[in-house]
Amino acid sequence: MESGRLDGETSGNSRREELFTDAGLSRDGTGALLLGGVPVEEIAREAGTPAYVYNAESIRRRYEALTAAMGTLPHRIHYAVKANSCLAVMRVLRDLGAGCDIVSGGELHLARAAGFTPDRLVFSGVGKTAAELSLAFEAGIGQINIESLEELTLLSDLARRRAGAVPVRVGIRVNPDVTVDTHPYITTGTAAAKFGIPADQVLDAAKRIAGDPHLLLSGIAMHVGSQLLETEPYSTGAARLAELVGTIRGAGITTLESIGIGGGLGIRYKDEVPLDPWDLAVAIGPITAPLGLAVHLEPGRYLVGSAGILLTTVLYRKQAGGKHFVVVDAGMTDLVRPSRYNAHHEMVVARDRGRALRHVDVVGPICESGDFLALDRPMPLAEPGDVIAILGAGAYGFVMSSTYNARPRPPELLVDGSKWAVARQRETLDDLIRGERPDCLGGSAAAS
Repeated sequence: MESGRLDGETSGNSRREELFTDAGLSRDGTGALLLGGVPVEEIAREAGTPAYVYNAESIRRRYEALTAAMGTLPHRIHYAVKANSCLAVMRVLRDLGAGCDIVSGGELHLARAAGFTPDRLVFSGVGKTAAELSLAFEAGIGQINIESLEELTLLSDLARRRAGAVPVRVGIRVNPDVTVDTHPYITTGTAAAKFGIPADQVLDAAKRIAGDPHLLLSGIAMHVGSQLLETEPYSTGAARLAELVGTIRGAGITTLESIGIGGGLGIRYKDEVPLDPWDLAVAIGPITAPLGLAVHLEPGRYLVGSAGILLTTVLYRKQAGGKHFVVVDAGMTDLVRPSRYNAHHEMVVARDRGRALRHVDVVGPICESGDFLALDRPMPLAEPGDVIAILGAGAYGFVMSSTYNARPRPPELLVDGSKWAVARQRETLDDLIRGERPDCLGGSAAAS
């Protein structure tokens, strides 16, 4: 049997082999699906389903490929925590030397819990509260990226109250007005997006920071979008940042240390051709190298997306309205990307039995018509009890999960070679009511 082949399919083997390689999946001589060196049916049997499983070695390969490509440029990789905030996954990246890109006080707490030192954290986001900024001050965070002039005013006021302390390191996140060909919900660098400071306000912001004794302008940055497959948005955006660096320096401000080009490198979900990190380095190198600034990158999906799978078990099969339905125990509460973004995730049956293909709708147990994981998908007609692996689930999977329909969230597991362990326990029914106070108004008030 050909390793990496989707069950029973006779075409597109090369693409599917690439998907298997990206994840670290293979099949043994019995047709059993392995992640790293572990049979996924073993994991499903012992940990139950639904369950997220991440391959540590796949994450390491991605990080090493990116840092090798950028090796000729002074650089630092800040992992975008929003993609996957499992502490065990973050620990793998910390051990590789990564920093973190965070967008909330909660992610700051997670990064510290995973062992990242504050100086390797960059705090972005358009809606940071005074409490979150104060937490960042207290932690001694590496850089706070402002995204509006109003935020700069708040930041300055808060910093002034800490008179005598080390100046707060500030970056300006620029909206580069770059159009990209991706889903509109993950486009962040156009003029109409909520992210970043418009280019015509950057010099004003830089002057205000430079004139504030409690602030230090340390960086300029952008983020143009997610799931990008071409170098052009990066080179266009980097060129605009380079122009702004010249403008800032022309105003006598010489404290800049870094230029952030964001993350957004796409991965293979179906038949995409991912952007090669070497091509990215070739595209931005001639623009950024003459500036003498360290290049900051903020990848999330690229590092962890392909490394994760979601395991689910078939509950029932049914036919209605001329359709074949495969009902599984995972749904939109576990993986919302198909219903929210119309995202495609390949699916493979954990045990290849050579069944014929059928076009099926793979649906979950949630009481919503929009609860689906795949529509009209050609795949072997799985039977109740079969385990299905949903690929490309390592980014924006568990972190976007919910307890809708009072369903506890699934566990997260980490595979490393032939070993696997529970990284986050499955939530319990008691977890669903933790913090609830049904008698909060007292008996008489509730009765009235």
